Amino acid sequence: MKVEIWSDVVCPFCYIGKRRFEAALEQFEAPEKVSVAFKSFQLDPTVQPGQYNDIHEMLATKYQVPYEQGREMNQQMAEQAREVGLTFNMDAIIPTNTKDAQRLIQFAKQEGKGNELTDSLMQAYFTEGLDVSDETVLGDRAEAVGLNRDEALNALQSGAFNANVSRDIQDAGDIGVQGVPFFVFNEKYAVSGAQPIDTFTQVLEKVYEEEKQEPKLQMMNTQSTTEYCDDESCQ
Repeated sequence: MKVEIWSDVVCPFCYIGKRRFEAALEQFEAPEKVSVAFKSFQLDPTVQPGQYNDIHEMLATKYQVPYEQGREMNQQMAEQAREVGLTFNMDAIIPTNTKDAQRLIQFAKQEGKGNELTDSLMQAYFTEGLDVSDETVLGDRAEAVGLNRDEALNALQSGAFNANVSRDIQDAGDIGVQGVPFFVFNEKYAVSGAQPIDTFTQVLEKVYEEEKQEPKLQMMNTQSTTEYCDDESCQ
């Protein structure tokens, strides 16, 4: 089973939804049959490092509400995070651009570490109050999940994986993604948002049952002479 997840490392519901999906996957009868791929998305590609003093100002500006109301909204988000075992230090969060973080995740995917790096960068942003657009932070996180630091930094400095990020974002637009997280199962079923664990469990079970019921490959009886290649020759 293939699960594609569009998310951004600065999206709180993406982190919460990731945890809920992982909890459902732990309960699933065949987790080893599920392949998960994280796809790039940027909630706001126009945000620049240093544009906002803190996350409360950013939220207040976005929704055109007073600063204290933005802070209250963020604290409510932190409460939801606690329910799935996450710690959101909202006062410490540094709003920034995530293009380089997404490029680094693309590099990590190539090395089989996409999930680990995504989780590490989300923790850096929401829990540790680190700037996930800072090259040193990105290098540290790459190294922490087992990636070669020099190769990761070279990928960032060379401008590599820009096309991969753009392609994922374009794909999201093509299938009508309007917000993240956005989960696609076997390119057939879509789930939008940080749904409850039970919802993810139901979708996993439904898709798995359908896979088991799909007809196996059947040979067709033909009258013509069989022509094929095997390991040794062609006949």
